[in-house]
Amino acid sequence: MALVINTNLASIMVRHNLNAATTALNKSLERMTTGYKINHANDNAAGFSIMNNWTTKIGSLDIAADNASMGNDLLSTSEENYSLLTTHLQRIRDLTEQASNGTYGSVSLKAMRSEVQARLEEISRVAVNAEFNDIKLMSKGAPSTNGLSLQIGLDATNDSVIKLSSDLFNDATVSGLFHDNTAFMAIAKKANNNQDISEINSEDGYKALSAAFTGLKISGNDFVKQTDPAAKPSATLAAIDAALSEISSRTTRLGAAQSRVDSAISAIDVRSTNLTSSLSTLRDTDVAEESSKYIQAQILQQASATLLATANQAPSVALNLL
Repeated sequence: MALVINTNLASIMVRHNLNAATTALNKSLERMTTGYKINHANDNAAGFSIMNNWTTKIGSLDIAADNASMGNDLLSTSEENYSLLTTHLQRIRDLTEQASNGTYGSVSLKAMRSEVQARLEEISRVAVNAEFNDIKLMSKGAPSTNGLSLQIGLDATNDSVIKLSSDLFNDATVSGLFHDNTAFMAIAKKANNNQDISEINSEDGYKALSAAFTGLKISGNDFVKQTDPAAKPSATLAAIDAALSEISSRTTRLGAAQSRVDSAISAIDVRSTNLTSSLSTLRDTDVAEESSKYIQAQILQQASATLLATANQAPSVALNLL
């Protein structure tokens, strides 16, 4: 090999290796301090794209899980309110059956009627106030036209949505439960002096209905025993049973919807866990492996720095020939 002064190939080679060792050292430092082995697209172009895609999906799955949990909360809220209505209706039925027994006089019947009216008012109050995030669940203004859709997936397909039927949100006030029962409303009309009840969810409406349930009729500011045999209290039991059956049907469907949502939450969790595991394999730094690379790069850097000083002095040997 020729002995030259202007071009120090040994120095260039050592400097190249020093730069490579320094780059490797810095990359190892970055990977260990960030915890990621892919920090830039040039680290792994394909992996960087896959990583971003998976990160987006994991974030969306987290939102889907939150959506499903909120949907479950909505369904639970509705179910618990229906449970309250059931309790009131069952008590009204007990009082109506009790009033059907001929052993009670007007004073006792009026006391029963008073409790029935209080419970009818409470049914409407609970239904009107049952809401979730400003969404009415059991009264006018509820999503009873198109129902509700719970977004529990990553796209707009039907597989990503759980649809809650509109009839789950039908009116559950006293008017909603009894207005369409023609036979019962005919008895209520008799209790209201054969006057139509224009607004059931009102003081006058509750009075007329509670009188019908207990075999009374309105007489001025008082209540008297009903004389029409077709309007006896037992004739109204079917109306209460129909209302209880309707609520039971809605509650059953709410429970079925909750089961679907619970299943969706579990599926989301499994998918998110598996995707997170795959992302970790692709992106996360193996600290044990990277620390070994760091030590190797550090040693090579130190050795290159030492040898660079030696290589830079190599051309000075030519002075001995002068």
